[in-house]
Amino acid sequence: MTMPGMYVSPEQLMQDRADYARKGIARGRSLAAVEYQGGVALVAENASSTLRKLSEIYDRIAFGGVGRYNEFDQLRIAGVRYAELKGYQYSRNDVDARSLANQYAQMLGQIFTHEMKPMEVEIVVVETDVEAGAELYRIQYDGTVVDEQNWCCIGGDSEPVLERLDDGWSADLERDGAVRLAVESLAGPERSMSAGDLEVAVLDSSNGRRCFRRLDDDETSALLAG
Repeated sequence: MTMPGMYVSPEQLMQDRADYARKGIARGRSLAAVEYQGGVALVAENASSTLRKLSEIYDRIAFGGVGRYNEFDQLRIAGVRYAELKGYQYSRNDVDARSLANQYAQMLGQIFTHEMKPMEVEIVVVETDVEAGAELYRIQYDGTVVDEQNWCCIGGDSEPVLERLDDGWSADLERDGAVRLAVESLAGPERSMSAGDLEVAVLDSSNGRRCFRRLDDDETSALLAG
C-alpha cells in the first residue's frame, strides 16, 4: 500500500486498497450458500472445530464470513448487536437481512474509504421466510452489496465454484441435495472433502422461530454418504 506522506491520486489509492483486500480474501478458503425448498444450506471449508465461519445472527438470519477471522468476527458481533437492539426497540419481525446488509455496507464502506487498511473480508447475510423464500446478500470489502439469487460463493477461487453451482442447482432441491451440491462445488473434480474439512449449517423455515441449525460431523458424514 502507499506510504503516508507521498502524494497519490484518489483513484490509485482506492485501487491499491482494493488490490490489498482482494489478495487477503483470496488466500482464504471458500464458503457457499445454496437455496433449497424451505431454506438455505451454508457450507464452508473449515477444518477448525472452534473458529466458526457460519453463525446465527437472529431468528431467520444467518451470517457467513471469509478472510481475516478477527475482522469478520467483529462484523458478526456488530450484526448481532444491531439485530437485538432493533428487535427490542421495535419488533422481532422488523429485523431483516436487507437492513442488516445495508448496515454492514455502511461499516465496510466507511473503513475502506477512511482507514489506512481496509478490512480483508467478504461476508454473506442470508434470510429465509416460509412465504417470501430466501434472500442472499453478498457484501464486499468496500461496502458493495450484491443481491444474489439461489446461490452464492465468497472467498478463495470463487469463479469455478460458481460455475459448478450454476450447473448443479435446480428449483426442486431439498436440504440434503443442496448440502451435497455445495460440497461438490467447493471440492471440484480433483478433490474430495470429508466432514472434518467442513463447517455445515442450514437456515430452515421448518425449524420454528430459530431457523439456524449447525450440522455436526456425524450428521454431515451420513448426509454426504447418502
